[in-house]
Amino acid sequence: MSALRTLDDLLAEGVSGRRVLVRADLNVPLDKQTGAITDDGRIRAVLPTLGALVEAGAKVVVCSHLGRPKGAPDPQFSLGPVAGRLGELLGAPVHFATDTVGDSARSTVAGLADGQVALLENLRFNAGETSKDEAERGAFADQLAAFGDAYVDDAFGAVHRKHASVFDVPARLPHVAGRLVLREVEVLSKLTADPERPYVVVLGGSKVSDKLAVIEALLPTVDRLLIGGGMCFTFLKAQGLEVGTSLLEKDMVETCRNLLERSGGKIMLPVDVVVADAFAPDAAHDTVRVDGIPSHRLGLDVGPETVAGFSAALSQAKTIFWNGPMGVFEMPAFAAGTRGIAEAITKADAFSVVGGGDSAAAVRALGLDESSFGHISTGGGASLEYLEGKTLPGIAALEN
Repeated sequence: MSALRTLDDLLAEGVSGRRVLVRADLNVPLDKQTGAITDDGRIRAVLPTLGALVEAGAKVVVCSHLGRPKGAPDPQFSLGPVAGRLGELLGAPVHFATDTVGDSARSTVAGLADGQVALLENLRFNAGETSKDEAERGAFADQLAAFGDAYVDDAFGAVHRKHASVFDVPARLPHVAGRLVLREVEVLSKLTADPERPYVVVLGGSKVSDKLAVIEALLPTVDRLLIGGGMCFTFLKAQGLEVGTSLLEKDMVETCRNLLERSGGKIMLPVDVVVADAFAPDAAHDTVRVDGIPSHRLGLDVGPETVAGFSAALSQAKTIFWNGPMGVFEMPAFAAGTRGIAEAITKADAFSVVGGGDSAAAVRALGLDESSFGHISTGGGASLEYLEGKTLPGIAALEN
């Protein structure tokens, strides 16, 4: 931690009149029909850093990606709507460049007055941002770095990517960690260094393969590991149970069997699930025991007995990490499991961390009070990789 220089260090040196390039994570979900932002949580998360720079008189140049365009401009992934929302939240217009490092970007940055903010168009409209070729990535980083006298990384959701704006730009400019990145690293290091016990982890989501590395890393350190979501059916299959047409990774069944054997009883699986005739919001559904899943139906949520059992384990915890919903929470009929677990976490007398991604989206979509969780991460993949003990390129670049 001591190796990271912080935003406060940069502010102490004085930024008035200086251009500060801020890598933010403004990768927000957009409505496919209207293009409207459906969850502005990531925009709000970067406000403390941007607000401090604006107040100190910096010329703030913000850059981010959105979605997965293929290295060329694609209107459906434009950051235009984000510029509008960011301006509303900052209470001042945000000057939007219609390209990333071209004529519009150069003139927009050149025209900034002290305390003003510009947003560059989607970084991934340039192939150099995500290129595996170091020379191509470096050339793009050179162009980006030309817009700043200093660099702030406040995009925790992207620090596990070896991308130009995350990994290469900090090598070209004086660099610091923004408020958000610093908070994320402090929180996650607390989970890995010496968590207060009992330490209970809740994992959901669709695939075991996505979470295998973090399960392997956490099993020796946690006291209980509660598994729900689509991934639970591969574990249930490993116990020899019928899972019907539920999500199943056949090639992971043996791996799950080994994990259960090695876990020493730490892994808790659902005892009942909500099964439906189809993956649809209005599908006929009811609750069954896990040893009674009909062969023609699929599980879309954990059941009330499971929520009660998981909640009892959570009520004993002093540290909680949650990543992944318990069911298809976007459909009201299959949201009760995720809601029940989230509410149990808020009631526990514990330091709780929500590991970004769909879990953070679920907290907001279900209308839960965000302040009742200890910390809601902005990076699902990044938080998991941190807990796995991996080196995150964006953090390593800030430490150099």
